[in-house]
This record gives sequence, structure tokens and C-alpha cells, in this order.
Amino acid sequence: MRLFPVRFNQIQKMLDFYSQFNPSPLSIKQFIDFGLNACESKSYIFLRKELPVRLANIMKEIALLPENLLRTSSASQVSAWYARSFEEVIQFEKTEPTQSNLEKFCSTLVQIRNRHSDVVQTMAQGVIELKESQGNVEPSTESSIQYFLDRLYMSRISIRMLINQHTLLFGEFPNENQGRHIGCLDPACDISSVVQDAYENARFLCDQYYLASPELILREHNSLENKYPIRTVYVPSHLYHMLFEIFKNSMRAVMEHHDHDHSDKLPPLQVIIVQGKEDICVKISDQGGGIPRTHMDHLFKYMYSTAPQPSKSDMHTVPLAGYGYGLPISRLYARYFHGDLVLMSCDGFGTDAVIYLKTLSDEANELLPIFNKTSTKFYKSTVPTGDWSSQGSVMNARQMNAAIPKRCIENGSNDSTEEVSREN
Repeated sequence: MRLFPVRFNQIQKMLDFYSQFNPSPLSIKQFIDFGLNACESKSYIFLRKELPVRLANIMKEIALLPENLLRTSSASQVSAWYARSFEEVIQFEKTEPTQSNLEKFCSTLVQIRNRHSDVVQTMAQGVIELKESQGNVEPSTESSIQYFLDRLYMSRISIRMLINQHTLLFGEFPNENQGRHIGCLDPACDISSVVQDAYENARFLCDQYYLASPELILREHNSLENKYPIRTVYVPSHLYHMLFEIFKNSMRAVMEHHDHDHSDKLPPLQVIIVQGKEDICVKISDQGGGIPRTHMDHLFKYMYSTAPQPSKSDMHTVPLAGYGYGLPISRLYARYFHGDLVLMSCDGFGTDAVIYLKTLSDEANELLPIFNKTSTKFYKSTVPTGDWSSQGSVMNARQMNAAIPKRCIENGSNDSTEEVSREN
């Protein structure tokens, strides 16, 4: 979207202004409490300030991306979408919550949500364009991109959550077919039911690809009270997304590790749902051969995938595997309300994936990226310096060869540098 210079300067000033503020994280309990006593005017007054803050914070970080990534057509498109959405939402900054303005605001939110529906795929395509044009990406650049994408996608999840809550509660057809749902939240989410749905849909894809699929064994354990099925307050679509990605990965591993021409011999996927005092855990176990320990660090990297890369014509389909974004984004969904997603693997046997959800809704607060000096430094190119023996330079290793017996070198560690995990 092209703007006249004066208009551009005004938008830039507004962007600078709103980026000074930190986002205001909400808990699941706050979402529920507000939804039970929904007031459109109050929601409007909150969102017309909060959405520009969240948009401005992430837009400031987009500007810090490596120039060669920003120049790609896909990354430029994403940047333009955010600029346009920011401009549209700040038009309501000082408008009164009249019925006409409330309707326009809701319509604008729907437009913004639709505009950003392909952000993940488009940004993924931008990274692919960068790799194709540049070949090997420097470790410092890759680290910056990893850091940014975690924050971009987490910000996107939070913005969509706010928009969905408002439009579902106050949109053109408020509460239609919502049942017990409060916006996109289910106050009594049956976890086993979501597990079954995700399994069946992943199984359908697996059957299409491999003409067979592993069975499911599902168990529940409630350590607090003898109530089944285990229910919690959560966003079913978020939980479904995590489970669906894990099931796809597990099924692919099982089918490729075993003789899939004999479906009766396939080991089943085992799922156990456990309710504890602090967390509800969903553990998915497969016998798909496991993952080598040297590969574990790569599984949550956006620039890594063990599956063939999808073509541009497949961007809107749901392949069994593709960009390699399934696990990283699933972990963001888990961490969004202060849960987590952890993988544990026995190479040669199988893998366990554990999803952690907060048991108490008032402790399940949004985890949001904040733009400040601390976040800015992660975009500056630096050459990592190893401070463990396995991280020494090749030159140092060659120099040591003359002084250290060959058998000692052969017994030395060859592990790659462990990437520092940055909690947003």
C-alpha cells in the first residue's frame, strides 16, 4: 500500500508511539470472565488500544530483519499487510463506541484476520526464497530469523485470539452455533474428544499416502479426582493444531520405519492424558524408530525439515509433512498460555511428545513478545564464540593435533554447538 509522504510520516509517528507500550497479557480466566458478561463497548475500547500496541511491537522487529530477507517479495508482502492493518485499526483510536462505529470496527477486524490468514505460509516462502538466492545462510542470520519467526507467529496467535473473541461474541451472528463455547474458548473442553478428532483426520491423510495407518490406544489418569473424561478450559482449535501435527509426524515415522504393507503388524500410537495439580499432560508415544540425538536440536527450527519441500501450488493444502513449521508453531500454541511441548526420543525405537497445559485458568496467561533493547540485540550479527571444548575452531583443532595423540582426538566430542533457547 503506497502512502503520500505526509501520511507516511503520520503513520510512522503513530508506530513509534504505540511501540513504546508493552502488550497487556490476558489469562484464560479473564477471557472467560469477560465473555460471560460480554460488553461490546468495553471490548472495543480495549482492542482499539491493545491491537495497535501488539501490531507496532512486532512491526518494529520486522524492520530489523536481515536486508536480504526483507527484500524477498514474500517478506515484503507480509510487511505491507501489517502496515495496512495498523493503519486501519488506528483510525478508531479516538472514535466513540457508537453502534455504527462498533459495526465498522467488527468488519475491520474480520478484514484484518482474513488478510493475515496466509502470514505463516508467505513468510515461510520468504525464507525459502532467501535460501534459494543465497545458498547457505550464515549461522548468525539463521539465529536472527529463528528468533524473529518465534515472535512473529506468537504475536499472530495472540492477535487472532483477540480478534476471534470479539467477532465471535459481537459479530454479525453472535454466539450462533456456539453451544457452551465462549467465543473460541470451551469452558469444559473434553481433551480426549479433541485427541480423537486430531487422530482421525491425521489417519485419513496417512491412509491416503500409505494405504494404511497405526491404531490409537487412549488412556486417561486423573490424579486429583476420579472424574472422566478429563476436561479443562482451553481453545480447542489450538489443542487440535498441536495434536494433529504430532499425529502426522508420528504416523509418518511409524509407516516409514515399519513394513506398511502389513497394517495388522503396525505398532499403535499410545496416548495418555494426565491431570495433575499444575499441568494437564497429553503424551503421545510412537514406535517410529526414534530420532537421532544429533537431530533433536533441529526439530524446532523453521529452516529445517526432513520432508520434501511443498511447491507453491500446495501452499493452501495440508500435506502430511512440508515446510517444517508444524512442530515450531505447535510449541508456540502450547507456550501461548504458558504451557509447553517437549519431545523425548529413543533412537532406534520411538518418540514421546508431551503437551503441557496449565491446570488452573488464572495461571494460563498469554506469553507475548515485547519490543525493547533486549530484543533488538538479537538481530545484530555476531560470530558465536565457543566456550566448551567441542566448540573450538577447526584451526585450533589442527594446531592441537601436533601435541595430542591421535587416539585422544578420536575419542573427543564431536557434538554440534547447542542452540541457546530463548524464552519470549
